[in-house]
Amino acid sequence: MTGNGNTGISFTKRASFTKRAGRALLVAGILAGLAACGGRDRSEFALAPAQISTIGVNSYLWRATLETLSFMPLMQADSAGGVVVTDWYANPDNPSERMKVSVTILDQDLRADAVRVAASRQVLQNGTWVEAQVEAATVQKLEDIILTKARDIRRSTIG
Repeated sequence: MTGNGNTGISFTKRASFTKRAGRALLVAGILAGLAACGGRDRSEFALAPAQISTIGVNSYLWRATLETLSFMPLMQADSAGGVVVTDWYANPDNPSERMKVSVTILDQDLRADAVRVAASRQVLQNGTWVEAQVEAATVQKLEDIILTKARDIRRSTIG
């Protein structure tokens, strides 16, 4: 008698099936192990994630903004809303001119359009501060400095 009496499946067929299933599991395990091996260390190519937002906004942009404006007195710094507003700052080399800057971080991703800078400028005329035009290049330069610094901070978190 070749069957087990209950199922009608022969002992030979059941043993063959068990052997094939065991081999399949073994092969799957080996392939999974090999897939985990990359051959090269991936950490040398890794970058920190572009989206770090434990404070409400992208932390790279936040840190870069604070570092960039660190020479100016801060009036407001809201990490949840992503707003940094400075008080008036007069360069000691040119005390008859002062600037005030507002930076808004618009996104949780580190992207070029995720930061917006607005600036106000006043000049001293006859003892009174008078509004003056801010060159667009000044605002653009501040945005570029913040973005470059944020990218540098991101790169430095890996290596």
